[in-house]
Amino acid sequence: MLEKDTPFKFSDECQKAFKILKKKLTCAPVIVIPKWNLSFEIMCDASDFAVGAVLGQQDGKNFHPIYFACKTLNPGQQKYTVTEKELMVIVFAFDKFRSYLILSKTIVHIDHSALKHLFKKQDAKLRLIRWILLLQEFDIEIKDRKGIENVAADHLSRIENDESSDDSQVDDKFSEETLMEINTNDEP
Repeated sequence: MLEKDTPFKFSDECQKAFKILKKKLTCAPVIVIPKWNLSFEIMCDASDFAVGAVLGQQDGKNFHPIYFACKTLNPGQQKYTVTEKELMVIVFAFDKFRSYLILSKTIVHIDHSALKHLFKKQDAKLRLIRWILLLQEFDIEIKDRKGIENVAADHLSRIENDESSDDSQVDDKFSEETLMEINTNDEP
């Protein structure tokens, strides 16, 4: 099929696989609506050139995706350390999925265990401290998950998109609401 004058062989095995795929794509929901009584989970991953996240919910043993998001990194972001990229994908996910997560407990699955300790560290880089402060308004629990178990987010973080025109930065500015909250909390 990729070469000219080459016969295409569609065997019985191919036909069977096609029917299974067709059935799975047409009967089972790929993306579901959220159940507001369940906590949310985010699967995150970062690669050298992109970040990816999947918002979903665990219902028994099954993870049901609600939203997929990925972003190509600009040349400056591609120079970030692994820890910076992994924290950046969490900030990206919470910014993207904010309307779902604002009043909910959220479990973040990521394959970079150092992030769990970063939230307690006082002498981190300024960019990391800003991002940690932005995440403090959410009820977050970070869990380690091997990359092999985090397939969807891993795939999203490895998509190369030359057509991407999204030059937006991860928003590390404080909103007026957050500044007001910080200001009122400092008063005795």
